[in-house]
Amino acid sequence: MLSLYDMMMQAQNGNAVETMARQFGLAQEQATKAVAALMPAFSEGFKRNTANPYDMAAFMKALTSGEHAKYFEDISRAFTPQGMAEGNGILGHLFGNKEVSRAIAAQAAQMTGIGQEIYKQMLPVMASTLMGGIFKQSLAPFLPGAGATQANPFADMMQQWAEAAGLAKKQEPANPFIDNPFTQAAQEFFGAGQKKDAPANPFTDNPFAKAFQDMMASMAGQPAASEKPGEPEASPADSLKSLVNTMFDTGLEMQKDYQRNVETIFETMRGGMDTDGRKT
Repeated sequence: MLSLYDMMMQAQNGNAVETMARQFGLAQEQATKAVAALMPAFSEGFKRNTANPYDMAAFMKALTSGEHAKYFEDISRAFTPQGMAEGNGILGHLFGNKEVSRAIAAQAAQMTGIGQEIYKQMLPVMASTLMGGIFKQSLAPFLPGAGATQANPFADMMQQWAEAAGLAKKQEPANPFIDNPFTQAAQEFFGAGQKKDAPANPFTDNPFAKAFQDMMASMAGQPAASEKPGEPEASPADSLKSLVNTMFDTGLEMQKDYQRNVETIFETMRGGMDTDGRKT
């Protein structure tokens, strides 16, 4: 899967940065530098919003609840009133509040010399574009017709698993996927609903669980379980962490001080996380 930076560079058939440069009156080199400066903040925001299983399930559902792919395919749509509104909505979830967004913009402006007001306008555009890119890179291949507005069994499966694990309130009426063996396999994968006498490895005799495990590995860019004979299988927590780190890798080597300053903004203005990856 592409890093966030590479994803942004490939948006609109590779013309997204040029479009942003024209929109904000920047040279293309400046626009590229501006995009790079915001990547650590987006990476941190995405990771903090998917750090535990419940939040990952919610993110997967949000990823398919809108038509985000259109912004990745044509970034000019992200500058429309609708696109800006959706982008600001995504920022609200990623950053938590406007103070974080302002601090991120100020931090990026200080590093690059590009005006803070430009960054404030660029943030929602990049937010909706990145969501479209993440959808196309991660979930679209698994959906019939790859339509952003179609029903998504994968997101429903994640929701079912979160409910079974007690991380989300069960909804009424019952979800029709509850009796789906693929859904049940997902629950087994994350340790939900296992019986006391269940074998230590739920994938031993369950082909649906095996398929789910291989799909998760594919999304994280890892070899399928069947391709790793003799190796110990990763725990669900390790698998989730690996998936999150792969999906939201910046793809850039940033100055350590700058990276740490971005993390500090989230920790002080939005709140940190406990050892289980839950927001505090």
